[in-house]
Amino acid sequence: MIENLPKKISVFPLSNFIIFPNTSVPLNIFEKRYINMIDDSMKGNRIIGMVQPKNNKKNVPELYSIGCAGKITSFNETDDGRYLIVIKGLNRFKILNELNNNKLYRECEVSFEEFNKDMFENNNEIKFADLELIFKNLKSFFKKKGYIINWKQLEKQSLDQTINTLAMASPFSLEEKQILLETDDVNDRKIELEKILNTYILDNFNNKTLQ
Repeated sequence: MIENLPKKISVFPLSNFIIFPNTSVPLNIFEKRYINMIDDSMKGNRIIGMVQPKNNKKNVPELYSIGCAGKITSFNETDDGRYLIVIKGLNRFKILNELNNNKLYRECEVSFEEFNKDMFENNNEIKFADLELIFKNLKSFFKKKGYIINWKQLEKQSLDQTINTLAMASPFSLEEKQILLETDDVNDRKIELEKILNTYILDNFNNKTLQ
C-alpha cells in the first residue's frame, strides 16, 4: 500500500536507467556518496528512489520529476569496498520538492498518489501473441547493438514483467526511457515500446536505402 511508503526518499540519479514495480535489477555501487546513501538506507527501510537526471551540463543536474522507488533485497560488500545490491521496484513517484540537507547524496519529498495502481498492475488484455513482433524486432536490434539478453528466461515471466523488463533493458535514449517510465499502464508502455522501436527500424532502413 502506498500509505506505507516514505514521503521523504533518498534518490540515486542514474542516466539511461529505469526500474518498474515488481522488477529486480542488480547495481554496483562504488561512489562514496552512494555508499553513504546505501549505508543509511540499510539502517532504515532499505528504500531508495531511482530517477534519471536530465541531459544537461550543470554540476548538480536537474532531475526528471518521475522516478521509481525500490527496496534493497540483496546486499554484499566486495573486498575493494564496493556494494553489490539488488533492488526490487515498488512504486513510481512524483518529486514534489528537493530537500536541503548536509549529506553527500540528494533527498526529495515525493508523492505516490499519481501511481497508486502500480503495486496491483496486471493487464490481462495483452497476450503473448501481441509481443511476437516486438520480440522479433528487439532480438534483431539487440544483436546489432551487441546486447545479450536471456530470451528464454524472459518468456517465463508474466506479460507485465516481460514488457517492463524489455522497457528497462532496451538500449534506448535517456528521453525515450523516461517516456516509457511515465506511461500510464503496461498496455500504454507496450504501445510506446513499439513506437520507439519502429523509429530505430525505420532509421536503419533509410540508412541502408541511402547507401
